[in-house]
Amino acid sequence: MRRVYALFGIVAAMGAAADDNRPLGERTRQYLTDLVRLDTSNPPGNESRVADYLKQVADSHGIACKLLGGDPRRQNFVARLKGNGKGRPLLLMAHSDVVPADRSLWSVDPFSAETRNGSIYGRGTVDDKSLLASELAVMIEIKRRNIKLNRDIILLSESDEEAGSTGIEWMIQHQFSEIDAEFALNKGGYILETKDGPKLFQIAASEKIPTRMILTSKGTASTAAIARADNPVVHLTRALTRLTDTEQPVRLTQTTRRYLRDLSRIPEYSWLEPLRRKLEDPATAQPAASQLHARDVELDAMLHTTIVPTMLRAGVKINMVPNSAEAQLDVERVPGETREEVLTRFRQIVNDPAVDIAFAPGPQMPATEPSPIATPLYLAMQHAITRIYPRDLVVPYMSRVGTDGSFLRSRGMPVYGVPIFVREPESRSHSNDEHIATRNLEDGVELLWQIVLETAGGN
Repeated sequence: MRRVYALFGIVAAMGAAADDNRPLGERTRQYLTDLVRLDTSNPPGNESRVADYLKQVADSHGIACKLLGGDPRRQNFVARLKGNGKGRPLLLMAHSDVVPADRSLWSVDPFSAETRNGSIYGRGTVDDKSLLASELAVMIEIKRRNIKLNRDIILLSESDEEAGSTGIEWMIQHQFSEIDAEFALNKGGYILETKDGPKLFQIAASEKIPTRMILTSKGTASTAAIARADNPVVHLTRALTRLTDTEQPVRLTQTTRRYLRDLSRIPEYSWLEPLRRKLEDPATAQPAASQLHARDVELDAMLHTTIVPTMLRAGVKINMVPNSAEAQLDVERVPGETREEVLTRFRQIVNDPAVDIAFAPGPQMPATEPSPIATPLYLAMQHAITRIYPRDLVVPYMSRVGTDGSFLRSRGMPVYGVPIFVREPESRSHSNDEHIATRNLEDGVELLWQIVLETAGGN
């Protein structure tokens, strides 16, 4: 099977290199189509399919590159264009794994990259192969035009963005010199379109911290014919209800404060201004957050730690009360709030000695300070965006979910979620029928091209 995918990669890469004069957007569409058709669902991953493809494309254009990793099935890809050394490198990063897709819930094959109604459908079109395709296309275009650079440009496609992975953490632990850079562009930023006002180019300079947790309830196995007070399923469901129904405390960060202030100046969000002021007062913060939640749940998620139950396990037979029941929670906590604070609060909310709450085993993503908004990269993004979109706004933003960029921030490298794609309300990462509009993809890669040249182009 590996040879089949390798052969596909070779054929695709040869086709990708065949027409060097095609527009940047067309090149990007081809790369995204090829990448989506390589199934890298994690688990198990098999991200070497993408790494092999990227290497074949890079080799065909004479770009120095390497495959790195401890697992031959889950290789990372690193390519580098050399600059004159006036500045330290710029890192372009994206992960090549995707979440699994239930084919029965899709209207198309999730790995077909089918184009329908002006959009490319497939797992990874939003998270994260559209960014990877764009970064690859920009690197190829720079090489093709022989553009002089004042700093190296590094492209990293890591096999997994999670903590303890074969991807970003492996690279940092074993091959950091290959990706060491002054700053990096990553996923996490988006363009927010408003109805009558300016667009907001949201540069993700900060992010919430994934804090995976497990709830376990234990009881005594017995016949299901008699209701029992120690039924672990009942205890667990009550605990989940309490956790998800209880309002979590408002925790504003410096990045969020600025974002809410800038957003409230847009006519469509004028309703936010009085609530924004109330959020600053502990006496009115919680009611204000409830009102905000009623208007915009995604905006509300920036204000506090969020809790989403994602996995349940209990029982082996319908007429038997199980010995235990377990739920796994995807918790995204606000910067400034510790893991221990969250754990203590959750235990107080559940208030049930039959339910144990603990952190999921394994490494956790680090909590980091926001990336500064005065670096040459941030200023280059701001300048490039305002030059092309002079009527729109550029704002720092806190991503509602954690990314692999946190591992690099913990090493002192500023990382920014680059806002090159419009957030399409009808398509989300990890959703069924995930897709991206071809116009969105083409406009996005053009903007990325301008940002990279603004940051690394030679004089």
